[in-house]
Amino acid sequence: MLSQPARGLSSALHMYPSGASDGGARLSRPVFCSCTGELKGLLAQNKITNIHLQWLTFSPVSADAARYFDTNETIINWLSTAFLFAFTFFTPVAIYVLHLGPKHAIVTAAALILVGNWIRYAGAYSKDGGHFGVVMFGQILTGLAQPFVLAAPTRYSDLWFTNRGRVAATALTSLANPFGAALGQLIVPFWVGQASDIPSMVLYVSIIASVGAIPSFFIPAAPPTPAAPSSETPKMTLHASAKVLFGHLEFWLLFIPFAVFVGFFNSVSSLLNQIMYPYGYSSEEAGIAGALLIVVGLVTSAVTSPIIDRTKAFLTAIRIAVPIVGLCYFIFIWMPGTRDTAGVAGPYVILSVLGAASFSLVPVVVEYLVELTHPISPEVTSTLAWSGGQLLGGIFIVISGALKGGDEGSPPGNMKKALVFTAVIALAAVPLPLCLGLFGRGDYVSLRRVASDEVARGREERASREEAGGGGAVGV
Repeated sequence: MLSQPARGLSSALHMYPSGASDGGARLSRPVFCSCTGELKGLLAQNKITNIHLQWLTFSPVSADAARYFDTNETIINWLSTAFLFAFTFFTPVAIYVLHLGPKHAIVTAAALILVGNWIRYAGAYSKDGGHFGVVMFGQILTGLAQPFVLAAPTRYSDLWFTNRGRVAATALTSLANPFGAALGQLIVPFWVGQASDIPSMVLYVSIIASVGAIPSFFIPAAPPTPAAPSSETPKMTLHASAKVLFGHLEFWLLFIPFAVFVGFFNSVSSLLNQIMYPYGYSSEEAGIAGALLIVVGLVTSAVTSPIIDRTKAFLTAIRIAVPIVGLCYFIFIWMPGTRDTAGVAGPYVILSVLGAASFSLVPVVVEYLVELTHPISPEVTSTLAWSGGQLLGGIFIVISGALKGGDEGSPPGNMKKALVFTAVIALAAVPLPLCLGLFGRGDYVSLRRVASDEVARGREERASREEAGGGGAVGV
């Protein structure tokens, strides 16, 4: 007997048929190949637009930023925290806009990024130390842009790609944001040698963000012809989607660990300078550590995503990567303290492995969520998953700041308690996705969207053969 989520999805599959409503003839053509040129340009523009550099503008140089704005590092942390909370606040709007199409979402994000960055610069550019409130307002505006671009890749790949390329497409567009974060970790410390350099640094970031945002207004809204039958499958309404997801166990088994791991990636990235600085690391060394966390992850994801596209081994990839992520957070508790004995090797190695496992997971999980919940529209599960990660990221930053050691600590200002907290919660989340498909629930982890494409393709091939056979009979 089917559980409630299974009944909901099964009935939805009957209400929203897998094939296109207008027949299969025009979908049987190799339409994906016909739009590849436009697609490459669109992907490149979207990649630049998604740059997440503004999120970590101040975190790598938190001490200098605190001096410039005449405040403390805890207040500077709120620039990252507010950025993450802003995402959650705008989640319902992002889901609605993405439901209309990815073009609307990307343009909205570009406008917010443009306005927010230049407001930040207006607040930072001042002879008397800048106006922190104005900078915070601009930071919130850039944060409001993020749900539109972070959650767009699954909707975008569903519209433009077949099931042979969706994971790679989602990886390319999703991981453009962390690439921007890597730039922030790496180059911002080299732009800021002292507190007075903060306005110039914000100006450089604003210019980069503007160059990336402007092309977004000129991208095409959709491919000239559908990429796959599932891209034209009528999607469930937002209200119906919410009812199904609420009781969908497999959704929660993926959603919770994804939100936890994204949240800790956000908090560790934001606080990495403060985690490493008490042990004698420079801002540049902490920046390189953050860049390794991201760049190694990007390279690994670029290798693994096409493999997952070909093999569809979503569950295997999740079962391998999730324990590695939890173990890395556990080992990292002791890594900052290895400065005197091993130099920078300890943090660099563990953060590299953590990045490789984490970034391999991102496109796999968001695409697998779409597969498990089809025909729920991709932007619904994607936006909710990212929103959970951003919300927890903000909460984790606040908690980690409260756990920061005082001047009497060894060393003063260390964040070892925060790292212990991170490891405990991360390890607690590990068993959840490992339970997928167990306890007699193997049917609940099937790839519904891939199956709908295969059914439609088989129907089209049979129709083509029948048409060819009928044509031959007439000619005899």
